[in-house]
Amino acid sequence: MSEHVLEMENGHNSLGKVEIAPEVIEVIAGIAASEIEGVAQMRGNFAAGVVERLGKKNHGKGVKVDLTDRGIVIDIYCVMNFGVSIPTVSQKIQENVRQALLTMTGLETAEVNVHIVGVQFETSKVETEVE
Repeated sequence: MSEHVLEMENGHNSLGKVEIAPEVIEVIAGIAASEIEGVAQMRGNFAAGVVERLGKKNHGKGVKVDLTDRGIVIDIYCVMNFGVSIPTVSQKIQENVRQALLTMTGLETAEVNVHIVGVQFETSKVETEVE
């Protein structure tokens, strides 16, 4: 099984090559997406849920990275808070992910696709009366 790795061009003064694993891009995109107000949680697969229950935080949860001939395509799966503007929050997610990847890695993204997989309602707190 060959590992997909992005190689970066450093120009003419190269001391060597820099390779970035797709998992690194997943973590950067996951953190950038979860920073946006209105995102309740990121939605991962079953394996990510099991790993998180065992105590290890998975920052790449809910992010899928595809390295295509067009460039980097990122799919983000998240749950929104009830009452937020989904188009506005989605656009903020796209901008924040694109900017975070550009700042941290120097890589441009071809697409940042946001998939809303649920809406989280606020849990109503039942107030107990003191008698």
